[in-house]
Amino acid sequence: MKTFAYHRPGSVAEAVALLGGSEDARIFAGGMTLLPTMKQRLVEPSDLIDLTAIPELTGITAGGGTVKVGAMAKHGAVATSEEVIGAIPALSSLAAGIGDPQVRNRGTIGGSIANADPAADYPAAVVGLGATVTTDRREIAGDAFFTGLFETALEDDEVIVSISFPVPEAAAYLKMANPASRYAIVGVFVARFPDCVRIAVTGAAASAFRATAMEQALDERFEPTALDGVRISPDGFNSDIHADAAYRANLVRVLARRAVMAIQTAAS
Repeated sequence: MKTFAYHRPGSVAEAVALLGGSEDARIFAGGMTLLPTMKQRLVEPSDLIDLTAIPELTGITAGGGTVKVGAMAKHGAVATSEEVIGAIPALSSLAAGIGDPQVRNRGTIGGSIANADPAADYPAAVVGLGATVTTDRREIAGDAFFTGLFETALEDDEVIVSISFPVPEAAAYLKMANPASRYAIVGVFVARFPDCVRIAVTGAAASAFRATAMEQALDERFEPTALDGVRISPDGFNSDIHADAAYRANLVRVLARRAVMAIQTAAS
């Protein structure tokens, strides 16, 4: 592993200054992705900027129709938070299904969405709930945050501070998980709001996306059978040893139906 400088700033402003003043700095949050890639020499940063000592990046609060999660909140904290369970239980359930206990006790929500792995779970919640990602300098709409494979709207020296999730009337997240990694082969987040239904898909393509045709069908009639006539095109979908594009396209519709059924069952 290449020699690097280690920094542990005490504020977001200090972290941003370090990012801007370093040759090839990388932010260290939970390290679940960064450390393995460093060991494999896929990345060789000049500086590591550890965010674990910045108090303003932690904490979970609920109020005013939103749940605000600090960027450094661990997956396990999101899964067990009374605020999250009370307001958006689907988000709690999503966090509880990430990786294994070791990953959930180290990985962070900010690190996950900044990495933008195409099979990660949180992107489905960010897009599906229409969340707002707050950084040190601006707010980014969830629909605009993920721009491609491992790519986001973040600038190189930008730091995520928190993610604010609007509270829906009801929501559910279902995924077919890779049995080894627990990453989503396909994951579907369905959220029903007073004025619309939002559906986000992860694992199927290069980044999380909204399934607008299914949204329109459920806006007219919130029933699993409303999705029967909706075709999901496999064009541009991922194909690998776990599932080809056509199989993933079918999974999108199957999981969406099951998510709608789960919402109806919870309401009955």
